[in-house]
Amino acid sequence: MRLYGVVGWKNAGKTGLMERLVAEITRRGITVSTIKHAHHSFDVDHPGKDSHRHRVAGAREVLLASRNRWALMHELSVEDEPPLAELLGKLAPVDLVLIEGYKRDGHPKVEAHRAETGNPLIADDTIKAIASDTLTEADRPVFHLDDTASIADFILAEVGL
Repeated sequence: MRLYGVVGWKNAGKTGLMERLVAEITRRGITVSTIKHAHHSFDVDHPGKDSHRHRVAGAREVLLASRNRWALMHELSVEDEPPLAELLGKLAPVDLVLIEGYKRDGHPKVEAHRAETGNPLIADDTIKAIASDTLTEADRPVFHLDDTASIADFILAEVGL
């Protein structure tokens, strides 16, 4: 599978860019899956629902299925967070996996940057381009944060699609 990441500091516009990229790239007939890294605890379940009750009772995994989708929840308990490579192995094959976060991993990335946050650029060797609301020059390609089509063109060229 081909991988490309979107990284940036908090409130840099990563999620909005990811959402627009998925829509743009799938509109072009390319299959896309996503992985989103969360630095905090999260839940896709709701108290009182059967699947939540199963987890609270101690189920290690709960698979919830319907005719529209299925979701597998795996409780880590005392296990370490799995590395990105392990999580990628759980995905069905697609043309491209877009990864939000995992800024320290070695896959190529676009950095989302908003001047108003006051954060410096990450701009390490894995950052191949910058998507910014104000930046116009850098030592790598720079796109306007809202120029989704050009960013998609860049990513697809980078991964050979």
